[in-house]
Amino acid sequence: MRDRSEVSSTAGKEVALIVGGGPGISASCARLLAANGFQVAIAARNPSKPVMLALAEHPEIRCYSCDAGNAAAVETLFASVAADLGHPTLVIHNIDGRSAGIFRKGVGEADPGLVLDTLTNSAFSAFNVAQQAALSMRGRALPESGHRGTVIFTNASATLKGFAKSAAFAMACQAKTGLAQSMARELMPEGIHVAQVIIDAAIGVPQGDGSRKHWAAGVTEEDNMADPNEIAQVYLQLHRQHRSTWAFEVALRPWNEKW
Repeated sequence: MRDRSEVSSTAGKEVALIVGGGPGISASCARLLAANGFQVAIAARNPSKPVMLALAEHPEIRCYSCDAGNAAAVETLFASVAADLGHPTLVIHNIDGRSAGIFRKGVGEADPGLVLDTLTNSAFSAFNVAQQAALSMRGRALPESGHRGTVIFTNASATLKGFAKSAAFAMACQAKTGLAQSMARELMPEGIHVAQVIIDAAIGVPQGDGSRKHWAAGVTEEDNMADPNEIAQVYLQLHRQHRSTWAFEVALRPWNEKW
């Protein structure tokens, strides 16, 4: 990974901050935003994982270490990004929050510690990121466009319905929706666009051979899984929306998804 001093910032470019670095939505957003003139900061708990090392090679993408479940760490992250690149006008929270041990656990068998971890890593981390984003964006003078910045939360279909043996994730997703709704009503009148994107699908992550694959659902066939590159296009479009037609909630699902 490059040292910060090795990359000079480009004056006048918008800054985007993506919290939650993975090979799917986050990586696709980072690449798309960089291709569209943004300086991109992307943060992960482990910045040495392969996807982060690959993204760090891009001249307009800078990688950071951050445990988003730790409020002080998130405050430090925002301060570092502001010092290195400038204050972000687009902040994306893209953290699932689940550990392997919480998957498909009924309410009677779920480990309470893992439930708390899920809430901390997902909903509480979303609050930490949202709080710092709001403080940063409120500090900007209101531009002529009336748009100080955009905060986007990635969410899942569990925010619409709590599935059996998924109590922890349902709690986390619905908490994030409550956070996003409250923030939108508070901040949109101040020129800060708040939106959540519900991904009602498995995400087919691009592979080295050109295929797309989900860790549990297998290889994508006939676009039966969400394409993270197409999801990223939606995030960029949300940020570019005119304030007369700001969307709060967008649900994305493949053409053949049963819902």
